[in-house]
Amino acid sequence: MKSYPAIDVSGEPPDLILAAVDEFGPTGAEERGAVLRVFFVTSEARDAARATLAAQWNVNSVDVPDDDWARRSQENLTPVTVGRITILPDLPNRPDRPDRPDPPDPPDLPDPPDLPAIVIRPSMGFGTGHHATTRLCLTALQAVAVNGKTVLDIGTGSGVLAIAASRLGASRVVGIDYDPDALQSANENLALNPDAHRTTFERADLMAQPLSRADLVTANLTGSLLVRAASSLLDAVDSGGIVIVSGLLADERDGVCRSFAPSSIVWEEEEDGWVGIVFRKL
Repeated sequence: MKSYPAIDVSGEPPDLILAAVDEFGPTGAEERGAVLRVFFVTSEARDAARATLAAQWNVNSVDVPDDDWARRSQENLTPVTVGRITILPDLPNRPDRPDRPDPPDPPDLPDPPDLPAIVIRPSMGFGTGHHATTRLCLTALQAVAVNGKTVLDIGTGSGVLAIAASRLGASRVVGIDYDPDALQSANENLALNPDAHRTTFERADLMAQPLSRADLVTANLTGSLLVRAASSLLDAVDSGGIVIVSGLLADERDGVCRSFAPSSIVWEEEEDGWVGIVFRKL
């Protein structure tokens, strides 16, 4: 059974913890009462983060079985609606899954948007739409013209942004990630959303090779990675092209904006201390 390396940090503000571990490449976080559990791709990254944080905070290393995380997540997740888009967790007893026994009553949903719900299966570290950074990107996608555009989704994770772009009318969507588990998760979710047929997923390293060209790029990454990758993200679009970014904290906003100069900011929003920005390349 696959497990995920993580640390449990007690009694500190989540945003402060996430900022402190940013350089170690965390893939996700889960609040557990007064404890924030932060997940990493490798045990080495987890151990390095723990060594750094243990000097000032109460930190413990854990290895979390994937099925346990997914089971608990599926029990607690509810549908999320962002503008015209609803994200529906692939719950074990969803009423439209007749192969599963004893389905519960359907969850209460807001008034349905004019697009079919996107179904996302919870899996460790890959966005389900419940984190502020994913919601910011979904809002940004609806604030710009996506219909008929080609889209490149960097660090696609669950594929939720790529699938959303397809639903919004993109002519072609490519989601890239270096993590094989992310690509497996993205392809599983694509199978749950077969109408997003203009979407494909590829393995690629953002920092090691040039990006394919697109009219619009989405990048829900960390603040430090956005600074390092800004030139590559801008090189992927022509003059007038759009780059949507999130994953940065409010105190990282100015540094990220400087790294994307010269570009114009055409949309910006903050939620729960996280920032989403839409840049237009000059």
